[in-house]
Amino acid sequence: MSARRGTVGGHTYEFPTLVELMARATPLRSGDVLAGCAAESAAERVAAQGVLADLPLATFLEEQVVGYDEDDVTRLVLDTHDAAAFAPVASLTVGEFRDRLLAWAAAGDEASISALAPGLTPEMVAATSKLMRNADLVAVGRRTRVVTGLRSTIGLPGTLASRLQPNHPTDDPLGVTASIVDGLLQGSGDAVIGINPATDSPARTVALLELVDAVIERYGIPTQSCVLAHVTTTLRALEQGAPVDLVFQSVAGTQEANRGFGVTLDLLAEARAGALALGRGTVGDDVTYFETGQGSALSAGAHLGVGGRPVDQQTLEARAYGVARHFAPLLVNTVVGFIGPEYLYDGKQVLRAGLEDHFCGKLLGLPMGVDVCYTNHAEVDGDDTDSLMLLLGAAGCSFLIAVPGSDDVMLHYQSLSFTDVLTARQVLGLRPAPEFEAWLARMDLLDDAGRVRELAPDAPAARALLAAASA
Repeated sequence: MSARRGTVGGHTYEFPTLVELMARATPLRSGDVLAGCAAESAAERVAAQGVLADLPLATFLEEQVVGYDEDDVTRLVLDTHDAAAFAPVASLTVGEFRDRLLAWAAAGDEASISALAPGLTPEMVAATSKLMRNADLVAVGRRTRVVTGLRSTIGLPGTLASRLQPNHPTDDPLGVTASIVDGLLQGSGDAVIGINPATDSPARTVALLELVDAVIERYGIPTQSCVLAHVTTTLRALEQGAPVDLVFQSVAGTQEANRGFGVTLDLLAEARAGALALGRGTVGDDVTYFETGQGSALSAGAHLGVGGRPVDQQTLEARAYGVARHFAPLLVNTVVGFIGPEYLYDGKQVLRAGLEDHFCGKLLGLPMGVDVCYTNHAEVDGDDTDSLMLLLGAAGCSFLIAVPGSDDVMLHYQSLSFTDVLTARQVLGLRPAPEFEAWLARMDLLDDAGRVRELAPDAPAARALLAAASA
């Protein structure tokens, strides 16, 4: 295939392959510079975006960035593509598709946007995001509806759920339980109470699952638990009869990167079937939870595409959503700033990536959440995360992750606090998942206006939940 060309300022730029065109059109980020695939100038980036805008969407069904024969993610995406769902936009270019999405968003036509999901490939939505400003990503994300459920319903209009993350550096049961109580008293946990274990021990995983399940059962909390152990550890826990609500796994956008995570598509299918067999849902049967993050394939040296050329990290991130989509997840989130400044250097890059990830995941039909976070050696601070949090809330993000005091003492990074989520709900007029909100009301944790009340330590609800921490 002859090289595609674009001209800016009297200079003509050539893009020999789709891989290079996609990479050069991507807004600047440190990971693409590290991989050697970023545009060398703003002019080259604009030229690539112009060429990409004129590219037919159908090109991505004929030309791959990672080869079909050597990559099971590519095969999964193309073999399950829904031509009927794609038909309404099949004749459009990437630029025309962008305009159509924005027109539908402006008209409030959620049904037309959401119905496209089975007909879109990750590369299509990644390409479209590269032509959008931040406000465009927010506008379309807000109008893309994805609703899932297990014991609580995630993604309903006007709601913003949260994952309560009670991590502890030694998995101490008292420390974990205290953090759970802290989060519940501040209205957090309707998406999941999800623990990153300090070790991948099967025995420790089962113990933590039983701990959280006991709290949920004792107080009738309409939420689900998850211990974010490796999927093989969760399979062993299932074999031991542990109370597994959600099967968790980090996934990436290439077969080689997933191999580095120690997972295959068949393994994910086996684990999902095991959790489904328990029948623990009350409002739905979505039993998987996936985490992703821009730069994961690059950090594993598994980021090369057709012809051995490096694929940009945002396109690979969208391909990870193609994996997650296949397993009907309750929750998916990008851990947007966790990998470090080598991949997203500063607050501007983290903010952009978070909005891209949310947009791409939602368009592909995923219940998309974000861990608004950063490592302490990145050029990011709390003002940056405040901005991203509020933009994501405006964009219809399904859930956010919160930890005590914004400081994860086990993973050693900065995330949102429980009060940050309350701020987002209050400012944007959003509510918790309906089942969880009703539970908060039953526990007398809401005031007359439906807001989470400030409780004295001797209030009845506080005494009841604190009893769990000392049990």
